Amino acid sequence: MTQTGPTTLSRRRLAAGLGGAVAGALAGCLGDEAPGSASIDTGNDEPADDEADGGDAIRNAADASATVGMIYALGGLDDRSFNDAANRGIQRARLDHDVAFANEEPTSIPEFETAQDALSSSTDPAYDLICCIGFLQADALSTVAGEHPDQRYAIVDSVVDRDNVASYVFREHEGSFQAGHLAGLVTDRDVSVGAGSTVPDERTVGYVGGVDSPLVRKFEAGYRAGVDHATADVSVLSTYLGAFDDPEGGYAAAAEMFEQGADVVYHAAGGSGLGVFQAAQEYGRYAIGVDSDQSRSNPRYADVILASMVKRVGTAVYDAVEETIDDDLATGSTTALGLAEDGVALVYGTTLGPVIPDDVRAAIVDSGERIVAGDLSVPTDPEAVN
Repeated sequence: MTQTGPTTLSRRRLAAGLGGAVAGALAGCLGDEAPGSASIDTGNDEPADDEADGGDAIRNAADASATVGMIYALGGLDDRSFNDAANRGIQRARLDHDVAFANEEPTSIPEFETAQDALSSSTDPAYDLICCIGFLQADALSTVAGEHPDQRYAIVDSVVDRDNVASYVFREHEGSFQAGHLAGLVTDRDVSVGAGSTVPDERTVGYVGGVDSPLVRKFEAGYRAGVDHATADVSVLSTYLGAFDDPEGGYAAAAEMFEQGADVVYHAAGGSGLGVFQAAQEYGRYAIGVDSDQSRSNPRYADVILASMVKRVGTAVYDAVEETIDDDLATGSTTALGLAEDGVALVYGTTLGPVIPDDVRAAIVDSGERIVAGDLSVPTDPEAVN
C-alpha cells in the first residue's frame, strides 16, 4: 500500500547564487560538486532535435496551406518537455503540409487572454487556427472564443465548451500508472546501473508535480496506483511546486525526497523537472521524465533517467492542423488520447532502457494491455488509491 510522506520544499541546500534564475538562463555542468552545491543545468548545451525556431507566419502566410498561431503554456519553449513536444507537432506540420506559423510565449496567466485576443483579431495574417497549449489557457479561451465565433481554435490538455473549439485531452493517469509500475519494481530490487543505484531497504519513491490542479493530480493518482500494483508497502512521497518553470524548486523537492530514502522520483512539472534530474544525478538515484523522451532532450541526465511518460502533445497539434487544412477540425467536441490511442506511453531511457530486465518490461507490457482491455482500472484522484 502506498503512503503519503510529507516533503519540505526547503532550499537551504541550494547555493545562494541561484537567485531567481529560470531554466532558460541557467547553465553549468555539475562536475564533481557535492550534492546541493550547484546551480541548475538545463541538461543540454544544444537545442533538442527538431526544436523550434520562431516560425515565420507573417512572411509566408500568403503561400501557406494554413496559417497557425501557437500560444504555449507557461515556461515557454526550450522547456525540453511539454511546450517543446507541442512545437515539434507544428514543425512537423510545416514540413509535411507547408504550414506557416507564429509562436507566442506568455509569461503569466493574464497574458493568455491578451495573446489569444491579439491573434484572433489579426488580419495580416488572418489565422486559420489558433492552437492553445496547456490547461491554464482554458478560462481565457472560453471568453475569447465566444467573442470570435468565426475563428477556429484548438486547446491541448483541457476542454473548452465552445462550438469553435476542438479540445484534446490525455489519459495521463494511464501512462503514469506504467511509470509507477516501473518505479515500484525498481525500488524493490538491488539495482546499480548508470549513475544511480537503489536503496531497497527503504522501499520509497517520490512524485513531484508542478501546479497543484486536477489535471496534474491525475499523474500522481496513476503513479501511486502503479506503485501499488507492483509491490506492497512502498512509501510514496509527493509534493507540488506551484510552477512549471522552477527548476530550483524541482531540485530542492527531489533532493529532500532522496535524503528521505527515495530512489526513484517521477515528475510532472514541466521545466521544473530539470532540477529533479540534476538532484538524481547528484544523489546517485533515478528519475522518470514526462511529456517527451527526456533522456533524448536532456542527454546529460540520461544516465539517471529510467524512462519518460510521453504525452503525444505534438500529435494532437499535428492532427488539429491537418484537420484544419482538410476543413475537418472537430470543433465543439473532445478527443481523448490514452494508451489505446497511443496518446500516452512509457518510453525507456536511451542509456538505462537497454539494461532494464526483461521480466520488468514484460510486467509493464502486461499491465498496459490490461488497462487497454478494461481489466485494470486506473484512478484519476490520488485520494482514491488505497
